[in-house]
Amino acid sequence: MAKPSSQLEWCIIRLGDDMNWWVVEISNAIHWDMDGLSIIDPKQINHIIDLCESLRSYGFDPDLINSAFFKFRIEKEQKNGHVHLTRVRSSLLESEDQLFALPEIMDEEKGPYADFLDQITNSRVKLLNELIEFDESLTIDELEEEIRGRQNNVYFEGRAVHFFSEITAILEYVPAGFELDIGEDTSTSKKEEHDEFPDIDVVEEKIVEDETMKWDEDANENVDEIADEEPIVVKPRRGRPRKK
Repeated sequence: MAKPSSQLEWCIIRLGDDMNWWVVEISNAIHWDMDGLSIIDPKQINHIIDLCESLRSYGFDPDLINSAFFKFRIEKEQKNGHVHLTRVRSSLLESEDQLFALPEIMDEEKGPYADFLDQITNSRVKLLNELIEFDESLTIDELEEEIRGRQNNVYFEGRAVHFFSEITAILEYVPAGFELDIGEDTSTSKKEEHDEFPDIDVVEEKIVEDETMKWDEDANENVDEIADEEPIVVKPRRGRPRKK
């Protein structure tokens, strides 16, 4: 368990086989449990912020996101594939920098990160009860029990639960047998992602003809024969209608 300290200023991370980032070294190592300590990358924290937007109407305060995480930016990349991060005091909600987020777990039961998990759990349950007609209202205990069961399965396999998985398990939770459609439109985000690619100017090169590029007489005759043949008409293949 992590203990309070004001010396958290940097950390070194690596990309795991699961394509998630994990901490390998930290500035105040004696105060942190390094066994399976994960960190949330910029794309993941942006996804979390987007998911939290749907909880505003159910009592969630977005400012909790800032207090729940230590923020880091990339300082330099190392030759062994590790990345050195430096702590910053920027806001995850307002900063234009690509920031990594390490949950503030100095007090795992009553700290800012624990409060953040409690709040998104509470708000998610309210959202589900409003949008889905259950025979009986969903409870926080039911949600937590199911998620805890999933996490225990991961632990039994000898793997650590990444913080991103822990958070999105709550923010994307839907009870088995039910579906939730809140009308999320991802077309804008997809377009913006596509627009990030720079325009590439394609230059067509003119090829200078030489003797090797001339057709011989036999080739010309073959071309004429092919041209005289009736064209082959390919009938369009009708697909099977998709079930709705």
